[in-house]
Amino acid sequence: MLTKYIIAYIIIINIITYIAYAYDKHQAKRHKWRVRESTLLFLALAMGSIGALAAMYTTRHKTKHKKFTVGVPLLLILNIMMLVFLVYIIP
Repeated sequence: MLTKYIIAYIIIINIITYIAYAYDKHQAKRHKWRVRESTLLFLALAMGSIGALAAMYTTRHKTKHKKFTVGVPLLLILNIMMLVFLVYIIP
């Protein structure tokens, strides 16, 4: 039962993360208010790394910044480890 909630959370946080990255790209093109990098990285840390990677490569956003090109894949690995811990270790 806990697994259903975890899956729902992961889907929702990845959608939110994708939208945040795409919105930041949209704002960057128009030289308007942007989403903080710390917010974008926090969303990836909060289990949204798949959405972050998807947005980075579909919108070509933050793909030249090592903080993102190295950090987000590392956060994906951390997210997978956290997921394994939540699903297999804690129940």
